[in-house]
Amino acid sequence: MKLKLDIDPDIVAMMAAEVAAGERAVTATMHEAGTGLKSAWRTQITGAGLGTRLANSIRSQNFPRSGQSLDAAALVWSKAPLILGPTTPGR
Repeated sequence: MKLKLDIDPDIVAMMAAEVAAGERAVTATMHEAGTGLKSAWRTQITGAGLGTRLANSIRSQNFPRSGQSLDAAALVWSKAPLILGPTTPGR
């Protein structure tokens, strides 16, 4: 007795398509999160009356810089860390 199993459509192609969709989703989400955080931080700075020049010191960078990845990340930082950085006791 022979048993033959055909999987139609190709399971490898289906999984590759799912991974690609996941990469696009993660990368887009991290880009949106980084941009949203940068915008919110800038709004807080201008709302506190510290001016737009200081608000524009907030930067963001997305990784990977091109393409998509399941390990995408966003980095948001200030170019004026001594002015906007956290205060510590005794400073």
